[in-house]
Amino acid sequence: MSKILFVTAPYHCWGVQVVGKWPPLHLAYLAGAALEAGHEARIFDAMNKGLGFGDIRGEIERFQPDFVMTLDYLPVTGAISTATVPDALRILDVAKEVNPAIVTLLGGPHPTFMFGEILEDGNNHVDYILKGEPEQTLKQLLAAIPEGKGKDVKGIAYREEGNVVSNANQPHIVELDSLNPAWHLLDWDDYQYRVAPGGRMASILTSRGCDMECAFCSQRMFWREDWRCRKPENVINEMAHLIETYNISFFTLIDAYPTKIRERWELFLDLLIERKFGVQLLIETRVEDIIRDADILHKYAEAGIIHIYIGAESADKDTLNSLNKGTSFEQNKQALDLCRDAGIITEASFMIGFPNETWDSIDSTIESAKYLNPDIAVFPVVTPMPFTPIHADMKDRIRVWDYSKYNLVTPIVEPFEMSMDEITQALGTCYMKFYTDKVQEIVALEDGFKRRYMMSAFKLMMKDHGKHFDFSASGMPMHFTTDAFVSY
Repeated sequence: MSKILFVTAPYHCWGVQVVGKWPPLHLAYLAGAALEAGHEARIFDAMNKGLGFGDIRGEIERFQPDFVMTLDYLPVTGAISTATVPDALRILDVAKEVNPAIVTLLGGPHPTFMFGEILEDGNNHVDYILKGEPEQTLKQLLAAIPEGKGKDVKGIAYREEGNVVSNANQPHIVELDSLNPAWHLLDWDDYQYRVAPGGRMASILTSRGCDMECAFCSQRMFWREDWRCRKPENVINEMAHLIETYNISFFTLIDAYPTKIRERWELFLDLLIERKFGVQLLIETRVEDIIRDADILHKYAEAGIIHIYIGAESADKDTLNSLNKGTSFEQNKQALDLCRDAGIITEASFMIGFPNETWDSIDSTIESAKYLNPDIAVFPVVTPMPFTPIHADMKDRIRVWDYSKYNLVTPIVEPFEMSMDEITQALGTCYMKFYTDKVQEIVALEDGFKRRYMMSAFKLMMKDHGKHFDFSASGMPMHFTTDAFVSY
């Protein structure tokens, strides 16, 4: 039996972490696989505990693991987690400093595609990179390494005599329901959804994979165009266990595409309605599925889905086509209106910072966001992750190569007609102009769940915003902070 320590990178940025703290489900799955194979496992969630490398060092010294593993992990999604790579690599450096005999493991989307770059850098103390779906690979690796056969395992990359070796891919796990996350290794007091009314938050998976071709996302490539799903009955039973054991109030489905098969999805909703858990759910899905499900959106609401995120991205047809979204501006409008009519909070993203960006196009994006009128709008800065299709298209305009800045807030690409500083200003402009109008709309609502939820979300989003955005070009008063909401 070996001892393995799983660690989250102590990375923090303005974004999803503002409104809550999500459990590292990816590590819970890996820890579950290690336990099933007879090993001792521990999860040290430095990210959500707000701890640093000194604390990580202390945990390694206390636990004295044989293996230390981390991922390029961010809450909710694994598709855009490149920003955590430098910190993840530093964790493995610390492990080797504590004990050079510790075997260091790294996984996730970025290492899966960029293993060559990572392993060619002799300053990185990575023994094995786990490519793609990691659970089966981890179990085999933990068994093989003590026998001196670690390099025979499928699904890994490593160094050998100064060269980088990449083994054949591991077959995907056929039955996702065979995986058992180590829920008991998480400190559930850490995981809170901060938007009123608030409560403990769990992340769950009902499927893995995506067959969409969005040019900025790694999901399709990471899962090798494969989509697999769990049985709705098993997901419901897992939710019941989490509610009863850990007093969970909120669930986030972190699937890339949970609604792909209508019959399965509707069964899941029906089971939720039948069980009457009294919990609330947040999901992300495709606009075409919302339109497809227009006749059952009442079931979404009855099942407890309170918040749906969609990627609107742009109102410009050429830009949407370049992103391979497969959707249109008109579909985005229809889907958002349908959700609003069903009483579901909507969140939509609108990218800025493309190579052809201008102040006129920024203004167009703001007006488009106002017209589509989601309850919550976010404006991610286009970030060409080095393993995505848009990277090749934008490579000549990339000006930032520090991966820790690839956080959807920091400008990475320099437009032809705008400076990087102007994109930072434009980001502030987008938020201020959208929410100046939006807050008045929400204040005018009758007192109730939506009004309280939205005002709580706005306060959290705007908290400390001045540390992250430049509002000098927004034309908005600089005192527009959370104080503007307090009187409401």
